[in-house]
Amino acid sequence: MSTEVMDLSRRRFLTATTSVVGGIGAVAVAVPFVSYLNPSDRARAAGAPVEADISKLEEGQLITVKWRGKPVWVLRRTQQMLDNLPTLDPLLKDPKSEQTSQQPAYAKNEDRSIKPNYWLAIGICTHLGCSPTFRPEVAPADLGPKWKGGFFCPCHGSRFDLAGRVYDGVPAQLNLQIPPHKYTSDTVILVGDDKGVA
Repeated sequence: MSTEVMDLSRRRFLTATTSVVGGIGAVAVAVPFVSYLNPSDRARAAGAPVEADISKLEEGQLITVKWRGKPVWVLRRTQQMLDNLPTLDPLLKDPKSEQTSQQPAYAKNEDRSIKPNYWLAIGICTHLGCSPTFRPEVAPADLGPKWKGGFFCPCHGSRFDLAGRVYDGVPAQLNLQIPPHKYTSDTVILVGDDKGVA
């Protein structure tokens, strides 16, 4: 065998070996880098759906659950609260919830809910992100005789009714946002997941 033939096979062997070792090294470097780009377990948990147990929620009572770092209100409305909603339409900016980005399709109704007596919303004012206060009383002195219960934002005075619809003439321009949700039983609401809701 000539020296040239031996050198050529040695060169091919060394080239193949170097390519394989280099490929393994590239994969070894890429795997931690790519896994670093994936969200952490903590980040995945922060965006995960949360359950709201409504079994002990009394009529007129509001509870707050945390989803994605935001307060989500769950209100059990009384029949009087529901009866008052249509009477407020002339005072509201978007009484028919035409701004579709503010609620899922299944909540684009007069009650802005799946079940009329239970209502959910992200408890953040659509003006500058303050958290409105729950003011269920009717016609208090500081909110006037036309107030039939709702949410008042103390930061800049925005007002929302008990379906989260924004009043006309206030700084907020949009209704409160309704998060995706579904009922997993009569007493449990899953906030953040609405797969299977028609």
